[in-house]
Amino acid sequence: MSTVREQTTVQQERAILVGAFLPQERREAQEDWLQELQALAESAGAQVVDRFIQKLRDIHAATYIGSGKARQLAEKVTEQQADVVIFDNDLTPAQIRELEKIVKCKVLDRSELILDIFATRARTKQAKLQVELAQLEYTYPRLTRMWGHLDSVAGAGGGTAAGAVGGIGTRGTGEKQLEIDRRLVKKRITDLKCEIESIDKRKLREIDGREGFYKICLVGYTNAGKSTLMNALTSANVYVEDQLFATLDTRTRKWTLQGGVEALLSDTVGFVSKLPHHLVASFKATLEEAVNADLLVHVVDASSAKVFEQIKSVESVLNDIGCGQKDTLVVLNKSDRIADRTLFDAVQTVYPNAVSISARTGYQLDKLARTIAEKIRGGRVRIRVVVEAGNGKVGHFLHTVGENLSQTYENNTIIFEATLGRNHLQRLERLGPKSVEVLC
Repeated sequence: MSTVREQTTVQQERAILVGAFLPQERREAQEDWLQELQALAESAGAQVVDRFIQKLRDIHAATYIGSGKARQLAEKVTEQQADVVIFDNDLTPAQIRELEKIVKCKVLDRSELILDIFATRARTKQAKLQVELAQLEYTYPRLTRMWGHLDSVAGAGGGTAAGAVGGIGTRGTGEKQLEIDRRLVKKRITDLKCEIESIDKRKLREIDGREGFYKICLVGYTNAGKSTLMNALTSANVYVEDQLFATLDTRTRKWTLQGGVEALLSDTVGFVSKLPHHLVASFKATLEEAVNADLLVHVVDASSAKVFEQIKSVESVLNDIGCGQKDTLVVLNKSDRIADRTLFDAVQTVYPNAVSISARTGYQLDKLARTIAEKIRGGRVRIRVVVEAGNGKVGHFLHTVGENLSQTYENNTIIFEATLGRNHLQRLERLGPKSVEVLC
């Protein structure tokens, strides 16, 4: 007998959203989360037909919301002819199974919905492997009692029907299907981690090869406009769409700023509140751009009514991956769409050094470029560098970021004099010159 989850259709699914909230959670947060859940559901291709909000004193072990509310939810499913119920909470496998028995349709939780969206957005091999790993790591601890077939036994003794599964030579105590599935999933997780690790090593080699460049990484809440900004600054032709998680793949492009200053600009996957931790772990290679960046540009959707909550969510993920203390410039995007000036003024008060822009119209992108160029320079210094003739990296670096450059040859060494930003000195030292002297 097939389960509800195995009965798939091709038409747009009708969805009912469920938010179950404990007393300590604010009403405003409840509404915000359900609005975001609706955006996630619509990004996954569902048509949201109703909402179901339940205040809980405690979480019910069997159905999360309690059997009485589950029956009320079942009535809504029948009334709205819904195909799927989506919870804004993470559910256990037993709760999902029990709810599906009552409501007679598919039940998903927030993490499963996000994983589904990521699966549809993945384009490159790396992104597909990362999504599969995240899905399997989500599934592995949930295999117990999730599906009816897991109670079958392979290789059981005697002439039983179960014993016939394994055939001659496999009879004995037997191995439950659950154990077989767990073993297969665990092996696949191991294989995926090995494959992703090899991609990680190539990724790190790529990043190491960019040592001579100042590295800037765009981070921010999903749909804040990072890809639009990337296109506006570098003509990168990155895919842009008004939807959550429009792109999962990191793109890096060279960006030439005023005065011929060059930098590498990278786009990253967007963040979202309550982003599953195993998903962050799986996308560690993608987020490595942020970890190794010299500057993070935190792109904020300044037109959102939830702007402070979104900033907090991004900062939380940055802390999780070890970027909490990294040099960061806040950029208030979509400033041409501001509806609540009071809220916008409050954001500018909290982040006085933020730059207000519109990536869509090009408003103040020149100011953003000037601000970043000044950060790259960090104050100008005149230096004298002595380098072995065979070290081409130093010469390339100085030609890229330096000004008023001169060079002379002496025996097997090259002596450079140049003006460059103070922030470049540490990176210059890593390229292995014989000596670096600050003249003024």
